[in-house]
Amino acid sequence: MDSAPAEAEERVEALDGEVAKPWVTIVWNDPVNLMSYVTYVFQTYFGHSKEKAEKLMRDVHEAGRAVVSSGTREEMERDTEAMHGYGLWATFAKDN
Repeated sequence: MDSAPAEAEERVEALDGEVAKPWVTIVWNDPVNLMSYVTYVFQTYFGHSKEKAEKLMRDVHEAGRAVVSSGTREEMERDTEAMHGYGLWATFAKDN
C-alpha cells in the first residue's frame, strides 16, 4: 500500500526534471537578410546590447545558427513567431 505514494512521487520528480529543461529559439542563417538588419532585430526585440547582438549575428552567419533566447515552450513559440514577423528564419526546440 505504501508503494503507491512513493511511485507517484518518483513520477512527479521525473516530470519536474522535464519541465525544468528550457526550450530555446534558434535563428538560422539565410541568404536574404543583411547582417546589420539581424543585429538590429536582436537589439530591438530581445533588448540585447549592440555587442551581444553582433556576437549572435556572427554566430548565425558563421555557424549557420544561434540560440537567441531560452525559456518556456510558450515563450519560445512567441519569440519564434516574432522572428518570423521580422523575416528571419527561426525555430524552437527543447534544449538538450
